[in-house]
Amino acid sequence: MPTNRVCASVSRRAQESPESTALWFGEERITYRQLHVRTTELSQEIDRLLPDRDRPVCVTVHKTPDAVALLLALFGAGRQVLLPSAGLGEQVVQELARRAGCSQILFLAPGDGSTAAARSVVPGRTPTAEPPGPENSLLFLTTSGSTGIPKIVPILRAAQDRFTDWAADAFDIAPGRTVLSYAPLNFDLSLLDVWTTLAVGGSVALVPADRSTDAGYLLDLIERTRVHLVQSVPMLFRLLTEASVSRGDRLPVRLEHAVITGDSTMADLLVRIRRGLPGARLYNLYGCTETNDSLLHRITDADVASAAAGMADAAVWKGLPLGRPLPGVRTVLVDEYGRDLEGPGTGELLVSTPFQTSGYLDPGLTADRFVPRAGAPAPFYRTGDVVTRAADGTLTLEGRNDFQVKVRGVRTNLQEVERVLARHPEVREAVVVAIPDTEAGVRLHALVERPRDSRLNSLDLRRHLSERLPRTSIPSSFTITDEPFPRTSTGKPDRKLIANLRHVKG
Repeated sequence: MPTNRVCASVSRRAQESPESTALWFGEERITYRQLHVRTTELSQEIDRLLPDRDRPVCVTVHKTPDAVALLLALFGAGRQVLLPSAGLGEQVVQELARRAGCSQILFLAPGDGSTAAARSVVPGRTPTAEPPGPENSLLFLTTSGSTGIPKIVPILRAAQDRFTDWAADAFDIAPGRTVLSYAPLNFDLSLLDVWTTLAVGGSVALVPADRSTDAGYLLDLIERTRVHLVQSVPMLFRLLTEASVSRGDRLPVRLEHAVITGDSTMADLLVRIRRGLPGARLYNLYGCTETNDSLLHRITDADVASAAAGMADAAVWKGLPLGRPLPGVRTVLVDEYGRDLEGPGTGELLVSTPFQTSGYLDPGLTADRFVPRAGAPAPFYRTGDVVTRAADGTLTLEGRNDFQVKVRGVRTNLQEVERVLARHPEVREAVVVAIPDTEAGVRLHALVERPRDSRLNSLDLRRHLSERLPRTSIPSSFTITDEPFPRTSTGKPDRKLIANLRHVKG
């Protein structure tokens, strides 16, 4: 989370290097002096709007320079901030605010978005947890909420300071360097893209939400602002590489670090990324909101060669490794009975990092996911990810525990079905979801994106799957589209929406 360190950095840069760039937004360049002035102005508005300094405040904002200044003003005043997705419905926001003990919801007024405004949290029966004190945490993020109301995650001040030190060193973030901010402010990627960058005096190129799929705009922004680091889910890299086809597949940018995170990377995409960014260092980075970044893999020529071979023979490509633990990160693998696995093997991944939270705001949710272990200074987080550990300690993702379902009594891994679908040469992306069924328990439905000039149909896909999977793993229904998938605010396919839409259609 941002700490006094980021506020002090903005103030110091405003004095020592006032005309240096803090933020880029569209065609606008915001200097550190301008950011500091705007933060000060908003601090005065906050004091007027929120006289109760002892209660956390819920903030719902889209990513803009004013939104960054508003958060800096709150952090600088020692105000605790709950930062849910700006796209959540009012009922969910109210419920989260009640659970965090907030009395007010702060936002930027419609129009030019330059004036802060507040509305009250409606009292309810939801018991509020006692949040950690502001000396320990100023920012509460939320999980994706794929299974109901999102969980609230306090981001610890000391943990973020340790993360800032690691990230700045690992990716050369410093004054005069620019980092692209593609994810929304409420997403944990902003802990690096925005708050780490400002904490060390760098520049942040903010991508507006309404331009996030405009490949031409993104390429121009990266080139114009001389971005040296991009961290994103694969969707962004697919947009960029597809836009570069008319330019000989080489991206007209000079990225030094390209960090892929969040989703598995298709073989063809990795080949195009390497071709488009021949001089960049490529990484696969693994982490979650509860622990922040945990594992890192520096992508090698051998990885790219394997991906290229996988384009001709899909069985060759097993995906990128998650990598090995970051400095200070500890990992444990456990089998289905909770027993530790030593050496090479496959099991659920538990991690403990120097950057993690102490638990969810609701202590009733913490015990199930944060596991104390004898001799360990901090609990381990149960990720729910099933991984394989090689002899050299490298970890590779196999799937998730919660993607395991039973179809007519047979255990089926939804991600394995997706991987097999993705091996079809005319499949760009595939998502498989489980739909409740009175006879089978659940039935499988696949949403498949094909190229616009493709004639791919469900018969082709059934034939492809039947040659590679047992009968129970073949979806009973398919939706084939040449349109992009619905996605969450973090750029991942919105599995819950996909499943709900199909469930309604029957």
